Amino acid sequence: MRYRIEGNSLPVAILELDAGDKLISEVGGRTWSRGPIDTETKAEGGIGRSIGRLFSGESFFMSTYTARGKAEIAFASSFPGRIVAYELKPGESIICQKSAFLAASYGVDLSVFFQRKIGAGFFGGEGFIMQRITGPGIVFVEIDGHCVEYDLQPGEQIVADTGVVAMMESTCQMDIQMVKGLKNMFFGGEGLFDTIVTGPGKVYLQSMTVAGLASLLNIGSSK
Repeated sequence: MRYRIEGNSLPVAILELDAGDKLISEVGGRTWSRGPIDTETKAEGGIGRSIGRLFSGESFFMSTYTARGKAEIAFASSFPGRIVAYELKPGESIICQKSAFLAASYGVDLSVFFQRKIGAGFFGGEGFIMQRITGPGIVFVEIDGHCVEYDLQPGEQIVADTGVVAMMESTCQMDIQMVKGLKNMFFGGEGLFDTIVTGPGKVYLQSMTVAGLASLLNIGSSK
């Protein structure tokens, strides 16, 4: 399987398949295809994992695409931003925000990920429930707005606004921290809580969130 990612603010991942290549996506994830491809819809991984996917923002059923010859299939981003292709080794995982999963090679496992600390879930903006995506295989993930990557060293931390952490390697830890000082809390304009990610591992930050855009649109419509 070969792939390329095209487009600027509204990117699309275009995958070139050989006979026997298989992919998965959420139901209705395919944008277009060319060539002989069979599509099958099923509760991938059984009822338990399917329910877990619902909690993590994906669909109960998954679509499986199998190429019967040379073919091409495309998956487009649903929100202005970037598509990240991540190659997972056997047993390696990444943790993503809800609904970040776009598509993956067959064999990649999607499951629900619960924050270890309830505070990180309810106040961290990323949600109490996130996605765990485990290899082996290649996965395509949607990130909102512009994406900036940091490779954190052991014990190194990055402080971000809530909702900005889009994806991180499973070796990272995420927690929340209340902003210090009453003036900073109420007049600083950056909210009551910060999201803290501690290395080692890569973390992917996004410049825009769906909630942030909705807030801006709501303000604009009220004027």
